[in-house]
Amino acid sequence: MSIRVLRTDGAWWGEAGGRAVPVATEARTTAELLADRAAVEKAAARAAGGDADDAVDVAELAPLSPVTTPCRVVAQMVNYRSHARESGFDPAAVRPTFFRKSSGSVSGPGDPVVKPPHVRLLDYEIELGLVMGAELPVGATVTDDELPSYVAGLVVTNDVSARDVQLTKGQFYESKSYPTFTPTGPFLVLPTPEEFARLDDLRLRLSVNGVLRQDRTLTDMIVRPAEALTALARFQSLQPGDLLLTGTPGGTALKSPGKLKQRIAELLPPAVKWKIFLPGQARNPAYLRDGDVVTAHIGTADGALDLGTQRTAVVFAGDAT
Repeated sequence: MSIRVLRTDGAWWGEAGGRAVPVATEARTTAELLADRAAVEKAAARAAGGDADDAVDVAELAPLSPVTTPCRVVAQMVNYRSHARESGFDPAAVRPTFFRKSSGSVSGPGDPVVKPPHVRLLDYEIELGLVMGAELPVGATVTDDELPSYVAGLVVTNDVSARDVQLTKGQFYESKSYPTFTPTGPFLVLPTPEEFARLDDLRLRLSVNGVLRQDRTLTDMIVRPAEALTALARFQSLQPGDLLLTGTPGGTALKSPGKLKQRIAELLPPAVKWKIFLPGQARNPAYLRDGDVVTAHIGTADGALDLGTQRTAVVFAGDAT
């Protein structure tokens, strides 16, 4: 049975049934906590027992991101068939593609997402996050059976994106790395090796102000986690506590224009193309607005794997004039 871990200011907690028990550990980082597995298992067992005198209601806690920083944050691009199609890609032609995010973008599951003043098109992307539990050296080959040897935990993440920066600059790192652009948690879920076989049953759901925008299971994924780690290891090592975002399903605000418009755009200078494209995107009501509330949840239908729900309000910093 999987273990759910929470992090608050100065403490780690094992959770079961809505009750949390503090983990008796000196760990300050996620990597250190994962190395103290016995303490985590003991706290989770005590929470599940229901009679721990130091247990508290999870609702009383203010969870932080269970992934501590600094760490490496790597993300996959266009990794769900539904998202590939709406982005103008042929899913059959998609290959493992990665970009980096600043770990300074990682925030808690209830922290507001703050839009910088110069950003105009703020988008959302619910993603399953894989938290490394062992070193992934350059040159490693990872099979499905070996995945639990490298990945210790699963988390809910939201790859918040400044689309106008991303599109006009071709700049993924900047457009996805502003502070608060990677809400993470609430739980770090540590599955058993057998539960990794159920990853396809995980359902990703994201809504804005209660309206469902994204809803897919991992069966929609193109490049599976073991294959992705193998591709990443061609050039990048990962360490315990590092985070891999595995892509988002369809339903984001950004959509590719039709085939005819794409062909016409290919003939235009970039400055002209974006001058035409961006005003139309600015009229798209699906982009996040000041005061919106984004709710994201990942779990199996039977609740055996439940990564929890994050709720983040959108706050616009003083817009540029």
